[in-house]
Amino acid sequence: MLRQVAFSGLHPMPTPKQITFVVAVNKRDVLENNFLASPCLRTPHPHQIILQEGYSSAAKAYNEAIDRSVNDLIIFIHQDMILPEPWLSQLWAALDLLEREDPNWGVLGCGGTARDGSGRGHLYSLGVGMLGEPFERPAEVRVLDEIVLMLRKSSGLRFDAALPHFHLYGTDICLRAESLGKKNYVIPAFSVHNTHYGLILPNEFYQCCRHIRRVWHDSLPVQTPCIRITKFNVPIYGRRMLEFYLRYIRRKKLSSKRADDVPALIEAVSIKGNKA
Repeated sequence: MLRQVAFSGLHPMPTPKQITFVVAVNKRDVLENNFLASPCLRTPHPHQIILQEGYSSAAKAYNEAIDRSVNDLIIFIHQDMILPEPWLSQLWAALDLLEREDPNWGVLGCGGTARDGSGRGHLYSLGVGMLGEPFERPAEVRVLDEIVLMLRKSSGLRFDAALPHFHLYGTDICLRAESLGKKNYVIPAFSVHNTHYGLILPNEFYQCCRHIRRVWHDSLPVQTPCIRITKFNVPIYGRRMLEFYLRYIRRKKLSSKRADDVPALIEAVSIKGNKA
């Protein structure tokens, strides 16, 4: 059964600086301890929050949320993301700059890869550490990490409803924007991903890879934040062989747990971020 929840702060009517946040939720405790506990979202706030539960894929959940959004700016965000206190002001500054320099932008995010395959962004990911360094201006990328995706309802962009599961929808929506002549950007808004980090990707991920490879065959190769997808599939075969080696030969520890003490995590990461 699909479950939809929408709520906001004291001001339900949209203004130019109101946002609709959309979260696909499968663990309420993770949502409440991370995204809903974000310092930049202390209540009361004027933003709409749509929680999507029980969907078979992110694309279906997100397309339905686009229809329900009361605001033009929509942010699709993982339930285990934490947005620090300065995050919204950093977002507004990036949007103001893009309005002057590229008002036809497609999709924005907090991490991604450029056309040459190099990473862009500045964030902290549990199990990985600090990624990137502070930067001042939106940086153009080809595709974005799904942790945070932003688009405008008025752009007409939609997720591929045929894309299964909850992987690579960021790659798909960015390639859709690119096909319309729009550029995608990482913005300088530092964030924290309190993720359950794992070295082994699920079978559903590779099903999504096959879908992207089929739909976007003429746009390949594309370097996603976690794997390179090519017409001949060689990197994916290599990744699966590595996973087999790690799981059955090295018997390496394959995952890390989320931090339970989120305030302590935010404080520790803030110190590291200020030193970066």
